[in-house]
Amino acid sequence: MVKFDVKTVNDLLGIDDAFKAPERLMEILLKKEEREELFGNFLKIDTNLDYDWFHEYFETEQAERKSKKQDFTPNSVARLANAITSEPRQTDYYEMAAGTGGMMITRWAYNVKEDPAFTGKIKSTMADDILTSSIFTYSPRTYWYHLEELSDRAIPFLLFNAAIRGINAVIIQCDSLDRKAKRAFYVKNDSDNFLEFSDILEVPKTDKFGKFLNVKWGELE
Repeated sequence: MVKFDVKTVNDLLGIDDAFKAPERLMEILLKKEEREELFGNFLKIDTNLDYDWFHEYFETEQAERKSKKQDFTPNSVARLANAITSEPRQTDYYEMAAGTGGMMITRWAYNVKEDPAFTGKIKSTMADDILTSSIFTYSPRTYWYHLEELSDRAIPFLLFNAAIRGINAVIIQCDSLDRKAKRAFYVKNDSDNFLEFSDILEVPKTDKFGKFLNVKWGELE
């Protein structure tokens, strides 16, 4: 059963038409109190953060298939890609065309449960020490996500999915090929608690930040 169908998401956002969702969601995300209240309301419906709640909603109502060739990566493919590319102690993650964050969520869930950066050992019942990792060792500050997406409609959902999971990331609305960028955001969780929400800060469109992010500020076509 789909928990976040069109009616449910629209009701949570206080809108009467799914077309209004991206703009309304962005308005909420940039205000801390409203953002965290919205996160809480979503979590009352589902606390499983291992998958993209907006998969069906966005694919049905928001995807720009004709103009931007948008489509979703199936969860099975996302898990396979993560399994192939994951390496011990790998803490950085880069993704272009990130969409609403399905692949990112798969990597986040892996990082939380496996904590590949953790190097501590515990004594096992066997003769040798064994490496252990889990949510008890995972620290959000250890991991960094660099995410890029072109679509006006997808960016608010990508920000939502990163911030509700306490991720540390830069999210850039840009053309990943020509590096022209419309907006950029820092998603920031300074705590060691993976249950904390991230803050969302919009990056000033200055030459200094443009150079740092390797983008050229401008309107996207």
